[in-house]
Amino acid sequence: MNEDSPHIAHLDGRPATTDDLAPLAFSGHAHFTAAQIRDGRIRGLDLHLERLRSASVELFGRALPEDVVRAHLRRALHDGPADMSLTATVFSTAGEFAAPDGDPTLLVRTGPPSSGPAGPLALAAVEHERFLPHIKHVGEVAKTHLLRQAVADGFDDAAFLDREGRFSEATIWNLVFWDGETVVWPEARILTGTTLGIVRRQLDALGIGQRVAPVTPADLPALAGAAVMNSWTPGIPVHRIGSTELPAAPHFLRTLHRAYTAEPPTAP
Repeated sequence: MNEDSPHIAHLDGRPATTDDLAPLAFSGHAHFTAAQIRDGRIRGLDLHLERLRSASVELFGRALPEDVVRAHLRRALHDGPADMSLTATVFSTAGEFAAPDGDPTLLVRTGPPSSGPAGPLALAAVEHERFLPHIKHVGEVAKTHLLRQAVADGFDDAAFLDREGRFSEATIWNLVFWDGETVVWPEARILTGTTLGIVRRQLDALGIGQRVAPVTPADLPALAGAAVMNSWTPGIPVHRIGSTELPAAPHFLRTLHRAYTAEPPTAP
């Protein structure tokens, strides 16, 4: 860690050394959650904790106790600035090609805060399905490769089509659409993002209609708007997917941001 930087890297609650971090350069069997911290608080903390717990059980057969995870997060927030990006990564020190031995390890890193690109974005439509899509795991070379390929082809990023021809998600984003009256979530096997979870439950609380439905390229011309969301932001407008132009939908974007900000931030 740069001694002049206010940001930290903690391994199981203590400052991480170079020797601690070096093996992670070759690690592809791990999972993580990412969050934006504002004024020392985080939205959707329960969703982040459940994501870490369930993924750990599936990948490692056990999970760190919630009070331990909370303590490590509190330490990172205490040692960092009030506003920052935070990533919590869980892995096994047994390495890649061995059975897990004991509890997994938690690496917490912080960096400068981010709100994502301003948009609107143009997305290439590419056929791709992630392995274990419900887990936010590392080692996904395809996402970076497809993003860079999309940029080389004149797009900003890529949206994925599953084997049934349905839109699922984008490289590091959840997709969401607008039919003019209702928020439409694509029906497919996806990673349910924490921001998506926040927005969905707050839309319900606000009485705003939403539904899950298959969305294919042929459905795009009938839609009234599209956006992407992730831990940076609840909504960045998308003005084109493939060759199909999508209308600007300022009311839709305001609705997504309104739902997100309705979620009270909490401290670990």
